Amino acid sequence: MIQSAITISLVDEARGGPFVFSTGLADGCARASEAGFDAVEIFPRAAESVNPKELKQLLQKHRLKLAALGTGAGWVVHKLRLTDPDAAVRKRARAFIAAVLETAGKFGAPAIVGSMQGRTDDGVTREQAFAWLREGLEELGTRAKELGIPLLFEPLNRYETNLVRSVAEGLELLQPLRTKNVKLLVDLFHANIEEDSIPGALRLAGSQLGHVHFADSNRHAVGFGHTDFNGIVEALSEIGYNGFASAEILPLPDPDAAAAQTIKSFKKWFRD
Repeated sequence: MIQSAITISLVDEARGGPFVFSTGLADGCARASEAGFDAVEIFPRAAESVNPKELKQLLQKHRLKLAALGTGAGWVVHKLRLTDPDAAVRKRARAFIAAVLETAGKFGAPAIVGSMQGRTDDGVTREQAFAWLREGLEELGTRAKELGIPLLFEPLNRYETNLVRSVAEGLELLQPLRTKNVKLLVDLFHANIEEDSIPGALRLAGSQLGHVHFADSNRHAVGFGHTDFNGIVEALSEIGYNGFASAEILPLPDPDAAAAQTIKSFKKWFRD
């Protein structure tokens, strides 16, 4: 059964971004529970900014699960990427993600690699960038398997990367990996920009789909945009997806209204 999740950002630099709650972990968990969510997806500044004991207590108190931990602050705050031409920066990027994996593993939750994929710069070919990216994912996917969790890789849109922007490109990236522990995260906002057919992309992902970001065409809560969810829900059912539908969305018109609209739409599409 697909479960609901909502995002909590612990990164001041990401305020105004696609994260619903951003006023602390305790406040975010309380509001997520009050709104009726099954889980939270957390965007930490770094692994050490999440206290596992505190998080465990909050999740238990509010009867929530941890859907995933994001690594995007590795790029937003620390300017680390897995495809940086500097080998030392790539090494630090892998270490940053590995630390997040260690924390996520304590909760049986995956970690997400999205913006830390980077983009090709002048003088770096797509082939070279893919080679560096695969090197990082091979190492990190293997470690995630040791921890008993998957690593999630998220295709972005053309305005955020020139590397992996679609399910097809994501599968191209992952297919040669020896580790089969890296799954795709399909963000429905990015997919609305890049995919010819979102249902078709989900069917193409098939068993490789590990997580879904539940967002409308304008990156608002589902129901506040123009994406047709009929085909999306059918495709998810056909491929047997039973992970999270997580609201990585803009907190508009305000966080609580965005949360309420998300739960309303989640129940409409996955419960009614």
